[in-house]
Amino acid sequence: MIHPPHKIRVSVAAQRLELRSDSGDLLFAAPCSTGAAGTGSEEGSGRTPLGRFCICSKHGENAPLLTVFRGRLPVGLHPQASRGEDAILARILCLHGLEPHNANTRARFIYIHGTADTARLGTPVSHGCIRLSPQDAATLFDLVPLGTPVEIR
Repeated sequence: MIHPPHKIRVSVAAQRLELRSDSGDLLFAAPCSTGAAGTGSEEGSGRTPLGRFCICSKHGENAPLLTVFRGRLPVGLHPQASRGEDAILARILCLHGLEPHNANTRARFIYIHGTADTARLGTPVSHGCIRLSPQDAATLFDLVPLGTPVEIR
């Protein structure tokens, strides 16, 4: 198996996502938001799972940054006036858990995705997903191929 040349690291403590090369060089960094309920892998918990993952599917290529997704399908553009809504915007990177304790991650629909709630990036406010600004989600989407390793700690 050929390993992708990059690795995504998410720090729950720092509320920061980083993309690093195999040699450790920082290629991209952005503030993010993880689960308001903390960390964990329990179904329906709203928590962000910890451990090792990989990007198993990508959705939203070339979509406008304010595209709203439901069921990983575009359903229209987000009205910027309603920023309180918990919409999935811009791009979706689906996570597949690689360890027994996080193997249900795909079934829990835990993603890295864009959010309209950019004012609260850097604080844990999601329902378990890793939220980024729409622009950062689109940038990351373009930088990583399927199979990219992800570590959430």
